[in-house]
Amino acid sequence: MEITNPSPGLYNEDLAPAKERRWGAFSIFNVWTSDVHSLWGYYLAASLFLLCGSFTNFLIAIGLSSLVIYALMNLIGYAGEKTGVPYPVLARASFGVWGANLAALVRAVVACFWYGAQTAAASGALVALLVRNDGMLQFHQGSHMLGHSTLEVICYVVIWALQLLIIQKGMETVRRFQDWAGPAVWIAMLILAVGLCVKAGGFSFEHGIPAEVLADKTKDTGVSGQPGSFWALMAVGATWITYFAALYLNFCDFSRYAVNRQAVKKGNLWGLPINLLAFTLVAGITTLAAYKVYGEVLLHPEQISAKFDSWVLALVAALTFAVATLGINVVANFVSAAFDISNTFPHRISFKGGGYIAALIALVLYPFAPWEGGAAKFVNAIGATMGPLLGVILVDFYLVAKGRIDVPGLYQVNGPYRYQGGWNVKALIAAGIGAVFSTILPNFTNLLPAWWGIYGWFFGVAIAGVVYFVLSMTGQHAASAAKAA
Repeated sequence: MEITNPSPGLYNEDLAPAKERRWGAFSIFNVWTSDVHSLWGYYLAASLFLLCGSFTNFLIAIGLSSLVIYALMNLIGYAGEKTGVPYPVLARASFGVWGANLAALVRAVVACFWYGAQTAAASGALVALLVRNDGMLQFHQGSHMLGHSTLEVICYVVIWALQLLIIQKGMETVRRFQDWAGPAVWIAMLILAVGLCVKAGGFSFEHGIPAEVLADKTKDTGVSGQPGSFWALMAVGATWITYFAALYLNFCDFSRYAVNRQAVKKGNLWGLPINLLAFTLVAGITTLAAYKVYGEVLLHPEQISAKFDSWVLALVAALTFAVATLGINVVANFVSAAFDISNTFPHRISFKGGGYIAALIALVLYPFAPWEGGAAKFVNAIGATMGPLLGVILVDFYLVAKGRIDVPGLYQVNGPYRYQGGWNVKALIAAGIGAVFSTILPNFTNLLPAWWGIYGWFFGVAIAGVVYFVLSMTGQHAASAAKAA
């Protein structure tokens, strides 16, 4: 779709509707292999496995929650495929042409945190490989800067810089990279799992990890009840769903390039419930086998590869996981932050410029390392901030506008999405109320029970969505003037 005479403050070539749509089901599938098959994805899956208490519980909790993820991604994916626009532009329909900047910047800030977390995970795999050398180990232990070892800082900067190279040639390069990186990590995962099972003398579905070890490893997750209890399984499902909170918003950054809706649906089917269940299953098997072989619970794959007798195998494992983690960072964080930041000043900041700003913020965050600590806690705290935005956007698109979007109007200051001076006050009020209950009260006060934070994203989606729907029933909405996309 060609946009004629767009307002300069709302348009650049990167934010325009996608002109070339070449992404088939395989490319959509590999969005998810790139997103899930990372060191952080493995770490989270292994951590949740411990909370389940048994293999059967693990499969049920992850399987059911993966179906929820699939349904939600289809909802936002269809919107992207229909309109061809990225998340910050789609958000203009709900929040107003200027109000969308606020929604985009919230997502951009979260992307910067995740960008730093994933870069740190990938650099950690490199550190684990290098310290196998005695000289490097001494350097690692004896030299420190910025609150980390000097070796960790060097590896972080190296991985950080490598990611910038991938994005240089735009989204088509991202597609080709993820089509290679996603399958590659599957090979490494299977080699790791099979090798450990052979070393353990076979595989058994019996859990094998003592209850006191499980209790100790899960004590900081904020989950009430023992591993395997009903509430522990509920927390596993909630955390797994919340892990994808960022991509519920910006999956349209990728589905906009899909050849048709069927490609989105088919790619999501194989990439989400099927792929997620298989990946977490392998993570669980590897965690059990590693415990039998080494006598300790190892939640990080680089911790396992560091114990390999063969330096070559350790090198292959470390590099594969590092590359896979670069994949998720480019797909889930660099791309989204680049679009979101570009959206604030599209006539001055390009897609690449927005990405460079996001990468610089991640570099500044490194000394503080806010992502260090329990995986589940970090996922729930970060994910909760985006629940209210999703609630407003889904309710607006499907229930209020009924799927009608005036795409050219998204690029006009005085078009149908001007609302009140460019801000949809109803959407901002709804998102603000949702944020109070999803993020502010559970994370910055003691007014709510401790378990509330685990479900913060859900409260944000539901409360913001309901409030926005009620408010939208009063007065005229932009949807009444919108044309079918």
